[in-house]
Amino acid sequence: MTAAGDVDAVAQAISLTVEAPAPKARVQIIYCTQCKWLLRAAWMAQELLTTFSDDLAEVALVPATGGVFRIAVGSETIWNRKVDGGFPEITVLKQLVRDRVAPGRSLGHSDAGGGSGVTSASGASVPGASEV
Repeated sequence: MTAAGDVDAVAQAISLTVEAPAPKARVQIIYCTQCKWLLRAAWMAQELLTTFSDDLAEVALVPATGGVFRIAVGSETIWNRKVDGGFPEITVLKQLVRDRVAPGRSLGHSDAGGGSGVTSASGASVPGASEV
């Protein structure tokens, strides 16, 4: 085998062992324009983008009507105001997003808190959820 052949074999072996990075998650915040919830949705989007700047591809604000306020990561709804009985506290929302996009990551002070017995749209128990 020639030197060029050795280089090609090594390059091929390296390319087989290098994995492409996992695609980053997309978060959607669907909010009611009739209820004037844009500011709440934008604030939550800003908090998620700040906390998960390396883990999220985007946070989309999606206007809707009919009292809807729903948050989804990918195709999974993680919070639904009508199902979950209000809006999530920001620490709860960050925990729900973290559990899907960076499960091993610590959120520091956001990981502490007591339980309220409220569950998310996915059925998980959610500590500290607001029933506004």
